[in-house]
Amino acid sequence: MSSSSSLKLNKVFDLTGRVALVTGGGSGIGLMIAEGLAANGAKVYIASRRKYILQKVVDEWPSQGAGVMIPLSLDVTNRDSILEAKKIIEQAEGKLHILVNNAGAVGPNTPFLNNPQAPEHKDAETLGNALFNDPGFDSWSALYSINTFSIYYVTTAFLGLLDKGSKDIPGYTASVINTTSISGITKLAQNHLSKSQFCYNSSKAAASHLTKMMSTEFALKGIPVRVNAVAPGVYASEMTSDTIEGIEAVARVAQSIVPVPAARSGTAGEMAGTIIYLASPAGCYTNGQEIVVDGGYLAVNPSTN
Repeated sequence: MSSSSSLKLNKVFDLTGRVALVTGGGSGIGLMIAEGLAANGAKVYIASRRKYILQKVVDEWPSQGAGVMIPLSLDVTNRDSILEAKKIIEQAEGKLHILVNNAGAVGPNTPFLNNPQAPEHKDAETLGNALFNDPGFDSWSALYSINTFSIYYVTTAFLGLLDKGSKDIPGYTASVINTTSISGITKLAQNHLSKSQFCYNSSKAAASHLTKMMSTEFALKGIPVRVNAVAPGVYASEMTSDTIEGIEAVARVAQSIVPVPAARSGTAGEMAGTIIYLASPAGCYTNGQEIVVDGGYLAVNPSTN
């Protein structure tokens, strides 16, 4: 029987002394994650190409408790930039316990897709031509570079430091957490705002499978680094115009057949809490999983789950 003290929140979800890196950590879901980790004791490097945004976040972060946030310039699509960020963390910390691959972007737009009255829906030939004549291969590749390829390159670059993070604390294994999306699981081409969901959704589906591949390969090769993913539903972010209020706004962003059962967007606490679970001692027996946090979206809409 476990002692009651070992099951208390301050033990099970303790992040004191953990070193974390959150890419895309200056706004939206990334900021929710970074603040959640720091609020619970972690030293969090928040990374982005836009360092001025990161510095503003750090300047406004209340100095309380053990957790801190540190701005770090990083372009996740550039190997030299990734290696420079690794060098900085390696020299300062010598290890990494938590890596959150959260950086992401949206792709080319096809605003006519879900409008049956649009002239592009005249017939199959017209629709096919309209979809074919998008911005092209380069735009797809650019989006995949951020949403998918970066997960591979950032994770592999930091794998040695994550291994050292696992060896740093008895009974703890370092954690890679990839921010995927319900867009990579739903079979609907949602096509909201500036997202071309054929491109965006498939890039997130690829990120989901990459998560499973890395978790399996690392485990088979005896590397004590867990790899999981969190698939958010509708949350306020730069991709969703920052604010989502009311059932109609949630439905507009979700672009679902059946409305989100929760009838609201997700909260910072719900996102941060899921990440904290995976990154903390409570999550050390969880590996190769994708946790959906979507208010029931995929429960009522077509998906691959």
